[in-house]
Amino acid sequence: MSNKKGLLALSPLFLLILLIAVFTIHSVRSNGSGDNLSLTVAFMISSIYAVAISGGLPIKKRIDTYSRGAGASNLMLMLWIYVLAGAFAASAKAMGAVDATVNLALSILPTSMILPGLFLAACFISLSIGTSVGTVVALVPIAAGLALSVDANLGLTVAVIVGGAYFGDNLSFISDTTVVATQTQECRMSDKFRINSLIVVPAAIIILIVYAIMGAETKAPTQVAEVEYIKVIPYLLVLVTAIAGMNVMAVLTMGTLLCGAIGIIENLMGIPNSYDFFGWFSAMGNGVISMGELVIIAMMAGGMLETIRENGGINFIISKITAHVKNKRGAELSIAALVSFVNLCTANNTVAILTVGNISKKIGDKFGVDNRKAASILDTFSCCVQGLIPYGVQMLLAAGLAHISPIDILPYLYYPMAIGVAALMAILFRYPRRYS
Repeated sequence: MSNKKGLLALSPLFLLILLIAVFTIHSVRSNGSGDNLSLTVAFMISSIYAVAISGGLPIKKRIDTYSRGAGASNLMLMLWIYVLAGAFAASAKAMGAVDATVNLALSILPTSMILPGLFLAACFISLSIGTSVGTVVALVPIAAGLALSVDANLGLTVAVIVGGAYFGDNLSFISDTTVVATQTQECRMSDKFRINSLIVVPAAIIILIVYAIMGAETKAPTQVAEVEYIKVIPYLLVLVTAIAGMNVMAVLTMGTLLCGAIGIIENLMGIPNSYDFFGWFSAMGNGVISMGELVIIAMMAGGMLETIRENGGINFIISKITAHVKNKRGAELSIAALVSFVNLCTANNTVAILTVGNISKKIGDKFGVDNRKAASILDTFSCCVQGLIPYGVQMLLAAGLAHISPIDILPYLYYPMAIGVAALMAILFRYPRRYS
């Protein structure tokens, strides 16, 4: 593929990144007081452009390609999670579960420890369940409630959860990325875990200290309401069943049903801040509707990225990066660049590793890269990029549950940034020495 054609195929992604960068800079400069620039608009413009530049094909064929990506089976699964998460979050809030859980957290944790406490909770839960999505679903509503209670920055508080979610996504033995990275590089999970830990745990400790310093100025609420322990049960159920390894959709369904049961029973008993059967359905409906924009963004992202793939954009970047490898360090950097760029194009870290896993193995074998180090690079850089793209499932889900824009979360994603820097330094300075 010629450079001209390859760059043209990738240009919709470059346009999207430019628009996101402009939106983010505007949001930071205006401090939320300026015009509300929607991520939906960025994807609409990039999608129209992607379809328009697919030259040599009838318009129907171009739209069919876009539609195939927008309706892909893995994307539909993600949208189901959005819908169920919206229904659960809204029914839990209307029943008083969020307020009860927030009051419980405030009664246990010192206000200054809220940020580091949330980060540790996200790290622990994600390590236990091996999925960043499940962690986001379980903790973001609580984090958002805490932020509002103590008048903290909502984007920052949600970013703490999103960042911590990638600690386990990157390290857990049951994480999809860990499984795929070790399988494609033909190494043991325990060895990859050891290398990963040496690279990312110091970064996690540094970020924990940063959050502790930032949280020291958090103002305590004037008063904390009495904890209604029965209303905390839905969140405990979600956490326990998620940690036990239950499917995230089953977890959300059970949580929603329990919220409905508690709310209806309390209503029959005449307890305030509850709902009847119709109120429960109304709350669920509002929750599903609140996810509408995220569903649109996810579908447009799927369509645009499929168009890029169909036009040869991913194959082009793989061929270009691998053509300039000359030594072991260059091979490690090329593996990092490959999985990062493909992750930008697919918005899925597991798919990114699957896409470049085999070619990364060949590059590593040719230049003497340790298979365990290669697996660590694939996993860490894919998690770094996935944690920073505002159109990834985790970011969209977190934004939807907190009722803010992904752009509001983006500037505060310190942990994904930190592991990216740590992994890059590990390559440049050949660390850990034994595996480099």
